[in-house]
Amino acid sequence: MMKRKWTFRRVIRTVWMAAGLAFIAWLVYSYKSHGVDTRWVEDSTTVQVALSDAYYSFTPAVDDNRVLIFFPGALVDPRAYVPLCRRIADHGVRVYLIRMPFRMAMYGYRKPLELTLMDDTTKTYILAGHSQGAKMAAQFVYEYPDAVDKLVRIGTTHPRDISLAGRTLPVLKIFGSLDGVANESDIHTNRINLPPATEFVRIEGGNHTQFGYYGFQFGDHEATITREQQQDETLQHILRFID
Repeated sequence: MMKRKWTFRRVIRTVWMAAGLAFIAWLVYSYKSHGVDTRWVEDSTTVQVALSDAYYSFTPAVDDNRVLIFFPGALVDPRAYVPLCRRIADHGVRVYLIRMPFRMAMYGYRKPLELTLMDDTTKTYILAGHSQGAKMAAQFVYEYPDAVDKLVRIGTTHPRDISLAGRTLPVLKIFGSLDGVANESDIHTNRINLPPATEFVRIEGGNHTQFGYYGFQFGDHEATITREQQQDETLQHILRFID
């Protein structure tokens, strides 16, 4: 009887371990970049692309004095944001897509200062991020209020625990109507922590995952528009805002 009971426990433990490993494998696959064409990371006559351990950089041939720094979402392969960043650079904006330690912006949100990416006081600096990257972009502005000229926040309910309400910098907040990770009700609940003039943009039919090029994220809803349409709308709103 004891032997049978012990065998049953071993079976249950094995099943739980297998399920846990399967879930981890799914996460690793899901958060990898998907569908990113190699042309986005190749040099052209208008944009030079470089990759280092710290970031992707997109440098326009004609620099218009603006610098956008982008923070990826938690655990997401930063390459998933390459298409959006490259397309912004195509419009004359220098872009740095930060590669966070352990793919977690909470551990690397001070990297723009550590890497001296914001030392040129003649430049206009725009800080942007998706999901946890957007949360930590707000944290950066909270800690270093004079370092950033504009803030772009995509697919996040934050700030929740800090307040930027007294700041005067322009803020753009973009969200999808079908975002199951950063739901719309929480976004509006926390809007009291943002400057009163913050611009809110709702992308109808967009979800959380399609702000990047990666697999379906746990808890998200199915989008009713294509990833390309959601990316196009996001790009146009960002370009209009930073112009």
